Formats: sequence, C-alpha cells, structure tokens
Amino acid sequence: MPHIDGTPVARVVGLMLCGLAGVMLVPAAVDAALGNPDWIAFVESAAVTAFIGGAMVLATGHAGAFELNLRQAFLLTVACWLAVTAFSALPFLGLGLDYTDAFFEAISGITTTGSTVITGLDHLPPGILLWRSLLQWVGGLGIIVMAIVILPFLRVGGMQLFHTESSERSEKVVPSAFHLSAWIAVIYVTLTGLCALLYGIGEMSAFDALNHAMATLSTGGYSTHDASFAHFQHASTQWTGTVFMLAGAFPFVAYIRFAKGERGAFWRDPQIRSLLRFLGLSIFAMAAWLWWTREIDFVDALRLTAFNITSVVTTTGFASDDYGAWGSLAVGAFLIFTFVGGCTGSTSGAIKIYRHQIIWLVLRAQLMRLVTPRRVVILRYGSRSVPPDVPISVLGFVAVFLATVGLFTIALAGMGLDLQTALSASATALTNVGPGLGPVVGPATNFATLPDAAKWLLSVAMLLGRLEIFSVLVLFDPEFWRS
Repeated sequence: MPHIDGTPVARVVGLMLCGLAGVMLVPAAVDAALGNPDWIAFVESAAVTAFIGGAMVLATGHAGAFELNLRQAFLLTVACWLAVTAFSALPFLGLGLDYTDAFFEAISGITTTGSTVITGLDHLPPGILLWRSLLQWVGGLGIIVMAIVILPFLRVGGMQLFHTESSERSEKVVPSAFHLSAWIAVIYVTLTGLCALLYGIGEMSAFDALNHAMATLSTGGYSTHDASFAHFQHASTQWTGTVFMLAGAFPFVAYIRFAKGERGAFWRDPQIRSLLRFLGLSIFAMAAWLWWTREIDFVDALRLTAFNITSVVTTTGFASDDYGAWGSLAVGAFLIFTFVGGCTGSTSGAIKIYRHQIIWLVLRAQLMRLVTPRRVVILRYGSRSVPPDVPISVLGFVAVFLATVGLFTIALAGMGLDLQTALSASATALTNVGPGLGPVVGPATNFATLPDAAKWLLSVAMLLGRLEIFSVLVLFDPEFWRS
C-alpha cells in the first residue's frame, strides 16, 4: 500500500488547473472579439477545468502552508504535467480532433516539443493558434523554473551540479526560490516582448509576431503557418529568430546575474561558451557544404544553416527549409544535432551541453589514468570541483536516454513505421525537438498520418524527455512507495 500523503500534491495540481482555466479565457476573448464561434469551446473547457481544479482545492484545503518531502516532489512533478496536459487538450476537441490527437498536440505544446498533427494552420481560427502558442510559452516558463528550482534538489541526472554552480548558499543570485521564479518570469516576458517587437518591425503581422515570439523564447516551434518559418522570406526575420532561439537556450541564471551587474556573466558560463563554439563550427561547416554541393551563395547558406541548426540544437523545431533534402551528410548531421540541446536552466530539451561537458571530462580523465595509472585526476567544471556523484549520475542518464530512444524506435518499427521514421520520431520526441527526418515526420510534413498507438507512445516519450526521464521512472520503483 502507498505510504505517501497525496493531499498536498492534489492541492497543488488543483491550483494549477484553476490557473490553466484562466489562461483558456485569453484565446476565448480573442475569438469572441473577432466574432468567431470557437470561443464557446474555450469557455466550456475552462469551466470543466476550473470545476475539477476547484473541487480538488476544496477537498484538500487546510489552514497554513505545507512542505513537500522528496517523494511528494517527484509525484507532484509528474502529476502536474500530466494533469495540465490532459485538460489543455480539451479546446482542441472543438476543432474536431479526437482525444488522441488533442492530447498529442497539447503535450507537444506544453513540453515545448513542437510536433503537430494539425494541418491547414493558415486557415485556423486565431484562438486555437494562440492557444498552441500559449501552451508552449507557459510550458517554457514552467520548464525553466523546474530545471532551476526543483530538479537539482531531486538529483536527477546530474542536475545537482547545476545547483552547485548557480544556487549554493554562499553565492545565491537571489535570496529565495520565490524571488528566483519572479526574476525568471520578468526576464522571460521581457525577452518575449522584445522578440515580438523585432518580428513586427520586420515582415510579420502583430498576431504572427506575438505567436512566433512565444514559440521562439520557449524553444517550442509551433507556427501559425503550415510552412513554418519558410513562410517568411526576409533574411532579417530569420536572423532575428536565430538570435532569440539562442536566447531561449541560454541559462536564465546568467540573465539574472547580468541584470544584477555581472557584465561578464554570459561569457564566464562554460555552458554558453561551449554551445556557441559548437554552433559556430557546425554552422560554418554546413554552410560550406551547401555552398559546395548546392551552389548556394555562401551568405544565404550561412543564414539557412544558422537558422535551422540553431533551431534543432536548441530543440525549437522551426524550419526555414527542408534540410532533409540537403543530402545524406546533412541528414546524418541533423540527427546528431537532435541530441545536443541547449544549456541547463533554459527552455531547451535533449541531453544538454553540460552533460556533454561532463562526459568529456570523464573521458579525458580516464585517458590520463591509462597513461599514468598513479595520477590523481580531479574533475573541474568551470571554477569548481565536480562532486563525485555527478559523473555517475550523468553517465547513467545518458545511458538510459539512449536506451530509451532504442526501445521506442523498436516499438514504433513494430507498428509498421520505416526505420528512419521510427528512429527520428523517437529521437525528436524524447529530445523535445519537434520535426523528425524523412517524408513522414520530416520538417516538410507532420505527425498526422501516424497510427494512434504511435502518437500515444510518442506522447509518453515527450513527457519522459521533458522530465529528465528519472523523474518519471522513479515512480515505477516499488521502493518509492514504501515507507
């Protein structure tokens, strides 16, 4: 029998649902103002969501605050994402989608994956387009807070190193988790507003600018057009998108430090330096490949590769061109880019830069030990020594991550999907990138044609990837439920 008190968990989930109901009224107001009858679906969904959420709060309410223990924190993390997704799917039913497609679209949005099953985006009502963007934007904010405030304390996959780097008592950037969350929200809103302004100054309408800004900063990738970013042809628009996708992939603690007067906060962060170096090398090499093999002007090739490589590496998922048609080398490279990810404490998914850095440190240390067996090798990350449990945690995470991709690939292949589709769909779902590779789920198509069983499986993969896998797997350990 379970020995975990679920009352605080249910109360927080109820409060989250009440907040979600309030967000649903935003697209409802937009549709109502424009005379679109779809506002009714949002109001009905909000009413159902508020009723369930309110009932949970009332049923679990008690005087005073409460604290969550470690096991309750794990349970709450998973419960919140599942509950919010389940109710976020309701407005999509108004489009005529069945619940499988609605749930897939919702979880793809809330995890900022960006895979879609909806076609005809150019002709959809503004409310549902805004709802998709809001899901990604709210999900992106939740991801940052979870990565910085919650996951380090759960010691999930090496996240404790980030806690050591950014939140140790001796050098806290802000005095409490509440203040940290407030700083993050202000910076997130500010960056989104600036991105929308620059998009609007360019070729986008105000509506497109707002939606794409929310999808850009959340590194989500939902667009208001079937052609994604290929709908916009101005070079300045694509360069703006490249810069702000990168901004969403930077650790938000660095923004806070910069705002508080540390002018070198960004360059001193080893994650940011490594991410910029990797992107610079990859973009230049791929641009040279396009210039040589497709005879594209080198400046245009730089723009194309900068946008699309940044999009995949930061796990945004926008596409300004069908990079699956760039040749076999490009297809292989983009499959690798899918696993990279941005920085910890950002909206990005995938393995993330700092885990790659730790793996490199472990590899280099092992090589040193082979050459000089008696040598004592101390792993250092930035200016700090790496805690002894972090390398094991990171290696365990990466091993489970890659094994999970393999298992999901086998499962999808068993449903009749070809190997390229099965592998790229599994990888893009678990890394929260969005588009896969090939003619079925590539950047020029979407996930609508997949069987329902595949959509549910990929929904699970998106949740696993967003919650760093172990946050979910621990719930299936019998020890978790024992006192």
